[in-house]
Amino acid sequence: MAIGLIGKKIGMSQMFSSDGEIIPVTVIAVGPCAVVQKKTAACDGYTALQIGFGEKKAEKMKKPIQGHCKKTGEKCFSVLKEFRTEDIDAYETGSEINVSLFTPGEIVKISAVSKGKGFAGNIKRWGFNRGPMAHGSKFHRACGSTGMSAWPSKVMKGKKMPGQLGSKNVTVKNIIVDTVQDQNVIVVRGSVPGGKNGIVTISKTVK
Repeated sequence: MAIGLIGKKIGMSQMFSSDGEIIPVTVIAVGPCAVVQKKTAACDGYTALQIGFGEKKAEKMKKPIQGHCKKTGEKCFSVLKEFRTEDIDAYETGSEINVSLFTPGEIVKISAVSKGKGFAGNIKRWGFNRGPMAHGSKFHRACGSTGMSAWPSKVMKGKKMPGQLGSKNVTVKNIIVDTVQDQNVIVVRGSVPGGKNGIVTISKTVK
């Protein structure tokens, strides 16, 4: 994984391209993030940067977090995430990373937890077809056969079944349409997983 930023999803809107096309976009408030810790291969077995986002007062955080963030000054952060990268020497602990890391037209990876929709049946969750809906039918939205009568006489692991829909980490690729430097805002084309005010991770794509 390449270096990136942590942000908060503001919501969706639309923009006009240079040729008059309407483009659906998502507005994300990113950073400024601070480098909280540098992980090295000698000490941790791998190289990575731990980034902090969502500045909070130190007295409102637990003592272990206060001690962990002490190198960044009096700042503490509500969100900490790691970005594995080989280029850790380019950053110092406590240094700031802002929206200038990205440029318009760049393809980025965006990860977030998708909207949780609770327990869902196999039709809504997986798009299965339903049975006849007439009064004489006794098969409407049920699963149908899920196993075998003979060997191995069980439901195989991984079978698509009813269960939790959403609320899982999803990664998508988006194109940056615009950046607003003074407001630390990135505008990307298309949708981004999760709801409004959800935490998102934006990282550069590894070529």
